[in-house]
Amino acid sequence: MIQINNLTLQFGKRVLFEDVNLKFINGNCYGVIGANGAGKSTFLKILTGEQDPNRGSISIEPGKRMAVLKQDHYAYDDFSVLNTVMMGHNELWKIIEEKDALYAKPDFSEADGMRTAELEAEFAEMDGWNAEADAANLLSNVGIKEDMHYTLMSDMPAELKVRVLLAQALFGNPDILVLDEPTNDLDIKTISWLEDFLLDFKNLVIVVSHDRHFLDTVCTHICDIDFGKINFFTGNYTFWYKSSQLVSRQQADKNKKLEDKRKELQEFISRFSANASKSKQATSRRKLLDKLQLEDIKPSSRKYPGIIFEREREEGDQILHVEHLSKSQDGEVLFEDLNINVSKGDKIAFISKNSNAISAFFKIITEEEKADKGSFEFGTTIKWTYLPSENAEYFNKDMSLIDWLRQYAVTDEEKEEVYLRGFLGKMLFSGEEATKSAKVLSGGEKVRCMISKMMFGKGNLLILDEPTNHLDLESITAFNNALINFPGTVLFSSHDHEFVQTVASRIIEFTPKGNVDKLMSYDEYLADEKIQNKVEEMYA
Repeated sequence: MIQINNLTLQFGKRVLFEDVNLKFINGNCYGVIGANGAGKSTFLKILTGEQDPNRGSISIEPGKRMAVLKQDHYAYDDFSVLNTVMMGHNELWKIIEEKDALYAKPDFSEADGMRTAELEAEFAEMDGWNAEADAANLLSNVGIKEDMHYTLMSDMPAELKVRVLLAQALFGNPDILVLDEPTNDLDIKTISWLEDFLLDFKNLVIVVSHDRHFLDTVCTHICDIDFGKINFFTGNYTFWYKSSQLVSRQQADKNKKLEDKRKELQEFISRFSANASKSKQATSRRKLLDKLQLEDIKPSSRKYPGIIFEREREEGDQILHVEHLSKSQDGEVLFEDLNINVSKGDKIAFISKNSNAISAFFKIITEEEKADKGSFEFGTTIKWTYLPSENAEYFNKDMSLIDWLRQYAVTDEEKEEVYLRGFLGKMLFSGEEATKSAKVLSGGEKVRCMISKMMFGKGNLLILDEPTNHLDLESITAFNNALINFPGTVLFSSHDHEFVQTVASRIIEFTPKGNVDKLMSYDEYLADEKIQNKVEEMYA
């Protein structure tokens, strides 16, 4: 379907990838991964013709239509939401425009009649009579209500524009679907719908995402940008991650015999192949894994930050008690009459269709905001540390990362430059990077610094508001593992399904008509029809 020959891209002396030869096959879903700056989005731009490589060629099978998730949120501001979706099928949209122009002519001629007949035949062949209904259905599925379908894009909130552009890319059954971070700004329900859509999609999909659950669910192959090359690996993200970690450990064990290593790898492939039965793509993925050659598995050059949360002291039995807490914002009820008792060792995921409700709750208990009514009280042994979803105020001073982190050091040892450099090194700020200004950090770098601040705090209660925002897959994985291993109590929110499922032991969902509080895993919560029906009633 797509053939890539001798592809090379470099900026100055920096080579992103060199002499890449790949073939993307119809019916497969390829997840493109790589460390921050490896060139994932740039690679997609080359595939879609937005950027030229330094060398090499890309050929697409003739007659095949490619659809791309657009990143320009202002390109369609003059069009209605429904028309923006239909514009995703460029040829169909041109026919619609030409038809409408001809029918609107005051001096409609015989030649115009012949041309419209041709256009109507092409329109019917492209299933044009169902186009509006199909576009409306897609919009509803991505969370755009029917009363907004004829709204101008310029009047749509930014987070909803993203959903419209996603529907545009999916519209009209394209032969090739290219998606760059399609789950951004989507809630869990919409992400689940998108997963099901892609699982049923019969054509070629190429996707970049930081959502591990999404990659695990939809991908048949991983396309890894590493070592200046791009390589395919059979299987989903978790298989790639675990197999590359296994091979790295084997390489470090110089005393282990080659035959033992092969046996260990083969057993790993067999186990993972059996586990593939949990996926909707189980049959095809298992066949792919069964054909996998051991030589195809390679270690990764990825670096994972060293995230370990330690407690200054163990917390007592009294953690946090919330009574009759209420908060409204701009006339909207965020939560009302909230009663929560947090128990020792709880790891609670707070979820809501309105993320502002959770942020407001966290800001209230960390005393950044006031509640309208109610009260809360921490236990006397509790020392909390907080990671807010917005952190710009922490980085408005022009100081080096060493000096920035020194602000939050407690002991004399922690304030020493050697110690601070070592600590920053674990968070992937090594060498000269430790001296750069805190004002010029990227979003992901700022979050890693905020995590460092929390680690210095040594709290026994961690409060985390969307902690995975802006982080790459490596940092998300390290953060995820750190919270699983943390012996204290955690209150957090996240749209990362894997993060919530592997960390949370309790789910609390905020709705305008009260909260739902269940001691269970996230997948159990989502699978319980009685709970979900009750939740929908509380949002209605």
